[in-house]
Amino acid sequence: MMLCVVCKALVTLLHWWIIARTAATAAANNFLEVFVDGNPIMVEPGTTVLQACEKVGMQIPRFCYHERLSVAGNCRMCLVEIEKVPKVLAACAMPVMKGWNILTNSEKTRKAREGVMEFLLANHPLDCPICDQGGECDLQDQSMQFGSDRSRFTEGKRAVEDKNIGPLIKTIMTRCIQCTRCVRFASEIAGVEDLGTTGRGNDLQIGTYVEKMFMSELSGNVIDICPVGALTSKPYAFTARPWETRKTESIDVLDAVGSNIVVTTRGGEVMRILPRLNEDVNEEWISDKTRFAYDGLKRQRLTQPMVKNESGQLVATTWEDVLTRVAGALQGVEGNAVAAIVGGLVDAEALISLKDLLNRLNSDNLCTEEVFPEAGAGSDLRSNYLLNTGIAGIEEADLMLLVGTNPRYEAPLFNARIRKSWLHNELQVALLGKEVDLSYTYDHLGESAQVLRDIASGTHPFSQVLAKAKHPVVVVGSSCLQTEDGAAIMAAASTIAQNACISSGAEETWKVLNVLHRVASQVAALDLGYKPGVDAIRKNPPKVLFLLGADAGCITRQDLPKDSFIIYQGHHGDAGASMADIILPAAAYTEKCSTYVNTEGRAQQTKVAVTPPGMAREDWKIIRAISELAGVTLPYDTLDEVRDRMAQVSPNLVQYDDVEEANYFKQANELSKAVNQAVLTGPLVHPQLTVKDFYMTDPISRASQTMAKCVKAVSEGAQAQPAYCL
Repeated sequence: MMLCVVCKALVTLLHWWIIARTAATAAANNFLEVFVDGNPIMVEPGTTVLQACEKVGMQIPRFCYHERLSVAGNCRMCLVEIEKVPKVLAACAMPVMKGWNILTNSEKTRKAREGVMEFLLANHPLDCPICDQGGECDLQDQSMQFGSDRSRFTEGKRAVEDKNIGPLIKTIMTRCIQCTRCVRFASEIAGVEDLGTTGRGNDLQIGTYVEKMFMSELSGNVIDICPVGALTSKPYAFTARPWETRKTESIDVLDAVGSNIVVTTRGGEVMRILPRLNEDVNEEWISDKTRFAYDGLKRQRLTQPMVKNESGQLVATTWEDVLTRVAGALQGVEGNAVAAIVGGLVDAEALISLKDLLNRLNSDNLCTEEVFPEAGAGSDLRSNYLLNTGIAGIEEADLMLLVGTNPRYEAPLFNARIRKSWLHNELQVALLGKEVDLSYTYDHLGESAQVLRDIASGTHPFSQVLAKAKHPVVVVGSSCLQTEDGAAIMAAASTIAQNACISSGAEETWKVLNVLHRVASQVAALDLGYKPGVDAIRKNPPKVLFLLGADAGCITRQDLPKDSFIIYQGHHGDAGASMADIILPAAAYTEKCSTYVNTEGRAQQTKVAVTPPGMAREDWKIIRAISELAGVTLPYDTLDEVRDRMAQVSPNLVQYDDVEEANYFKQANELSKAVNQAVLTGPLVHPQLTVKDFYMTDPISRASQTMAKCVKAVSEGAQAQPAYCL
């Protein structure tokens, strides 16, 4: 009995010692002690009441507050009572004070929230049965939890005219509660000043002032952040309810960023695509092309095998017939007589299968559509073709040099990171190449490639600015490496990065050189040893050419002998299919479990959301079947066995959601010195991207009616612009 009393006393003493030690540590670290419903918590100075409550797991209702936007404090839904403070306070905008006891469920707090909800619903229409936000509406959820069962308002509801802001976003502005999330998103994240408020009091409205399209490549994100049904998806309108659909977590492949997405399906059809949180890649945003191009997945699809008949027409046939024909064509050739070109949407499993198949035919003639210079280090060293700093790492940079790239259209989510760092961390940006409209200010260094040589040699004034930076970054766009002087551009950029790395003093910990790719398959293809570009095929045309999703038009029938046999394997009837002798229908990225590596070298997986249409099959399975009929059977039958083979060739391909850092920057720079930089005299040539180049970059988006409407709306808006310019 005595022993139990002693034990209890020791436990009590230990408990109070821990509390005293925690309080002393917090005081030493300049922390504040506050109370949430009587529970103590230590927070940093400047922490808001709302953030303090969330630290103890207490959710405060809110409409205008968003973690990634500035504080507005205008919805007043987050009102809470502070003990011994006469009035309720807005939790989102009020920093805590030492010793405060925050009462989140007191009678005064409940009455305040009921009153605010009553005001919000005073003019809100009874649209819930027909509103696309139904089932996902913050106003619905919070009115049920915090609202009253009756209203004292008897006046008529006000009505607001809907705004036309483009083909993507449907506006029902009578539902708007003026939280201004969309306005702050447009201004702070997207970097456009299109949205704003007009009028005062009961006449306050959100719109574009003068009717125009919401011109942003990230505009669809306002649909997600709108807490009511005022902004909804126009293509998705009245098509499905959230409880009817199935959600599949996947990866976007329409650019090289690898945004994390949720594919929403119903009855074997993709209904919409939503963003998925990943702080290291896309945060919680996605681009408009990622979000709205899904309707291209069900148009112009290849659903059955086809062969070209004697009259030159493609006719449908069976898998047995088409695979036998392909195997027969491959059996009659070997070495350089057979070649393959892969497109921008091909997964790593298909890449390794096709490589193994051609290797067994004694051919190493495997190319990508995207060009990457082979001179110098070329693609032999991963550090030479990755975004080595990482997408999230850009936020630590203090100086950025963009070389021949327009990240706003080539990689919108990467551009959003740059803007975030420019806005919050005072990132200084300089651009070398064609002057483009970015969402932040930058120093334009000119269009001449000679400037690149001058910076590399240290004779340009920008060299001094670069030398003073602690965390400099050089980003080379893959678009400017497509030309003949691409190797010289890469060599000069490597020298600039190496010099900046040495001068910054962070040679071991900070990576300066970065390459920004445009297509999803390029990094995995280079990891597996594919040759970038099709020049080798143009110089030595093969007898049999295998096009795996190659739709960029990098090679035509005119580039090949008349008797060349062309096999096309892909999911859309695009440029590659139109020149083929045999068509093998394949699955799109929403229809297979496959691996893609983004521009920073992060391996990620897509998941099966719907089944492939018709007779389409997964790419690696088709190639495996061809190999068996051709007498060169590949040694794997399951997806796991294919990935084991990927791990043998390039282990980083199966290290999912992890970035294997590349090194050997010094060695790459040494190898690049052998490249002739005398060619860097003219302008730095890279494509001048238009909106069409953003909305229609691949077979899926080119087949999308929604993307076609965007191109048309932008073209019409550009023509009408002078009519209302002030």
